[in-house]
Amino acid sequence: MKERSDIAVVGLAVMGENLILNMASKGFTVTAYNRSTDKVSKFLAGRAQGKSIRGAFSIEELVASLETPRKIMLMVKAGQPVDDTIEQLIPHLEPGDIIIDGGNTHFPDSNRRTHYLEQKGLLYIGTGVSGGEEGALTGPSIMPGGSPKAWPAVKDIFQAISAKVEDGTPCCDWVGQDGAGHFVKMVHNGIEYGDMQLICEAYQIMKELLCMSADEMHKVFADWNEGELDSYLIEITRDILGYKEDGEPLVEKILDTAGQKGTGKWTAVSALEHGVPLTLIGEAVFARCLSAQKDERVAASSVLSGPQPTFSGDKAAFVEDIRKALLASKIVSYAQGYVLMREAAKEFGWDLNYGGIALMWRGGCIIRSTFLQHIKEAFDRNPELSNLMVDEYFVEKLMSAQSGWRNVVATAAQNGIPTPTFSAALSYFDGYRHARLPANLLQAQRDYFGAHTYERLDRPRGEFFHTNWTGRGGDTASSTYNV
Repeated sequence: MKERSDIAVVGLAVMGENLILNMASKGFTVTAYNRSTDKVSKFLAGRAQGKSIRGAFSIEELVASLETPRKIMLMVKAGQPVDDTIEQLIPHLEPGDIIIDGGNTHFPDSNRRTHYLEQKGLLYIGTGVSGGEEGALTGPSIMPGGSPKAWPAVKDIFQAISAKVEDGTPCCDWVGQDGAGHFVKMVHNGIEYGDMQLICEAYQIMKELLCMSADEMHKVFADWNEGELDSYLIEITRDILGYKEDGEPLVEKILDTAGQKGTGKWTAVSALEHGVPLTLIGEAVFARCLSAQKDERVAASSVLSGPQPTFSGDKAAFVEDIRKALLASKIVSYAQGYVLMREAAKEFGWDLNYGGIALMWRGGCIIRSTFLQHIKEAFDRNPELSNLMVDEYFVEKLMSAQSGWRNVVATAAQNGIPTPTFSAALSYFDGYRHARLPANLLQAQRDYFGAHTYERLDRPRGEFFHTNWTGRGGDTASSTYNV
């Protein structure tokens, strides 16, 4: 083992342990530390035994074990525990040392910590790490941002332990300064919420409307995973539907209330702050919230009724329509997520590589799929692409899926089956492709009750007008509106 470690990891929960083992397997020497030091002893005597991993039982011992510049990766609970750990480390560090936060941190915290540590002569990296415990061990997607000067010192480690695409390109590259890495990870998680809800809606339609068994749906998802929808989430859905307990599908025994850790909510709130219509991900978050109201839903089911689902058409053809609806809605979800990243980059001055982000998501992470290669190619064709939906590849996919997509949303509505994300995606698509929306009436309403003014089609943009709609008001306008 080397006299000094290449990097230290603080926090020996599942992700921390697995990242350490991943680093050691790639030839790096790692120091493991945990606030409860008994975990360090247990780890050294167990999974870390015989590997290039040393333990530290105090902050002083941790810092002394590292080569300079010291690189310390925090895998602790996001929020105050990260700040507390940083404060414990600062007195023992020297200028140029690097603190890395690998948790699910809200990006404003990474913005703040970058500037705080740089003022003290230290460097900070806030990095998203996606892939769960398996990804952490075998190769996650890593999205680092923070102090640009820190990247060369950690690049070899991060790219060595990350997942790789077919040509060996690592699913890790520098995202941008300050909180850019954690922002991109937040959007990744929001898209993950959307993908999961879309799959769940496809499952509910097949189950309730088509009366398909878990085995039949298992076969459908297995087929889908061989085509355009090939992805980790489709793959695990296939496996879940095929898993049985006492001869019965285990999935049907699971309580229908979904949990969440907050990253989807952060994505939706950020979209509202930036004025981006992130409708699909927002509906995915609200779907989880509605699922949590289990007792209320059970009570409501006894007094609120709807149509009894019935289907008499071609089942195989409708399953294909569901596939098209899933693909088209997925395109919308990613399109909205990329618009949010673009708007945030403008506000915070980040130079985001949108094609590179798609490449980072191609392997290791929860939303990994072949679909992402087409996103990278879209931005290769046009780095200034305003919306994925207008790229030539995605235009063709949306046009060919449109009829089936509409059929699924309409049929589900007629049969009383909720499809919040399928419906939101289609509404966004229809709104985006309309050259004229009814906001002219909305702006007239605002001017009527609040004198908020409006622009006119027959006059240049930037000229604002107010009408005395009732004859009782004056000519004084309140303010112009912001778009």
